[in-house]
Amino acid sequence: MRHDSGMAVELAILGVPSSAGAHHAGQDLAPAALRAGGFVDTLRKAGLTVHDVGDVAGEVWAPDRPEATARNVDAVVRVATGVAEAVEENARLGRIPVVLGGDCTISLGVVAGLQRVHDDVRLAYFDGDADLNSPQRTRSGILDATGVAHLLGIADTPLARIGQQVPMLADHQLTLLGYDATDPDSFDQAALAAHPALRHATDRQLRDDPGGVARAAIEAIAGDRARIAVHFDVDAIDSRDLALGNFPHYGTGISLSAAGEVLRVLLGAPGLASLTLTEINPTYDPTGALLGRYIETVTTAIVQTLST
Repeated sequence: MRHDSGMAVELAILGVPSSAGAHHAGQDLAPAALRAGGFVDTLRKAGLTVHDVGDVAGEVWAPDRPEATARNVDAVVRVATGVAEAVEENARLGRIPVVLGGDCTISLGVVAGLQRVHDDVRLAYFDGDADLNSPQRTRSGILDATGVAHLLGIADTPLARIGQQVPMLADHQLTLLGYDATDPDSFDQAALAAHPALRHATDRQLRDDPGGVARAAIEAIAGDRARIAVHFDVDAIDSRDLALGNFPHYGTGISLSAAGEVLRVLLGAPGLASLTLTEINPTYDPTGALLGRYIETVTTAIVQTLST
C-alpha cells in the first residue's frame, strides 16, 4: 500500500504507557509487553518500514477523591496532550502512527495531533463500549468510558478542549462499531438520538456481518480529503475468546478472528492516518499466550493491508 502521495507507507510505533483514565492500573504495561511479544519485529520482518519512536510520558492509575466526577482528569489531559504532540510530529514526517496504549482517552490525543496536520480528520471507533456518557452520567467518573462523549461535545471537561475546535469531531466524522448497547455506563440512547448523522453498529450487528458492517462504516466517513484514524479497543472481543481487556466483556463483542477481519477493512480505508490500540492489560495473561494471539491477529491485519 502507498500513501495518496505515492510514497511507500512508513509506520511510527508510539507507546503510551498510561492507565490514567482507567478503572485500575495495568494498561500502562501494555506498550512494553507488545514490544516484548514481537509486535514491532513482526512488522519489520514482513518488510514494512517501521520507526519505533519510543514512548510518550505516561501516568499510572491512582485513586481519586470519592466524589470526583471526572477521575484523574489532569493526568489524563497531560497524557493526551503528549500524544497529540508526538502524533503531530510523526504525521508531519509522512508516517502513519501506530499508537500502543494505554486507556481509550489516548485516542483524543491522536485525533488532536492529526488535526494539527490535516484539515479533515475522521474516526472509526471499533470498541466494545459506545463511550457516549459524560463523566457526570456514569456511575464511576472513569474517563476512558467517556471518550466519544468528549469528541462530540457531550462531555465538557479539559479533555474536550485539547483539539483544534470544540467539539473535536462532527457527527459525520465519526462512526461507532462493536459496542454493547446494554451497558448503561457507556451507552446513552438519548445521546445517540441527538446525533442522527452518526453512523453506528452494535456488537450484535458486527457479529452477524463483520466485513459488511466494517465496509459500511468506512463508506459512511470516507471523503475526498478525509484522513481516517482507527481506534481498536481489545474489549470489542468477547472475553470468552480473549480475556485481555482491562475491563472484561464476557458474552458480548465478537471473536478474535472476526476482529481481524474488521481491522483489515478499516486499515484498508482510503486516507488511513493512524491506528490506536487500547485497553490491553498484560497482568491478565501471565503466560503471554493471549497476547501472542492478539499480536498475531493485529500484525497480520496491518501487513495484509499496508504492505507495498
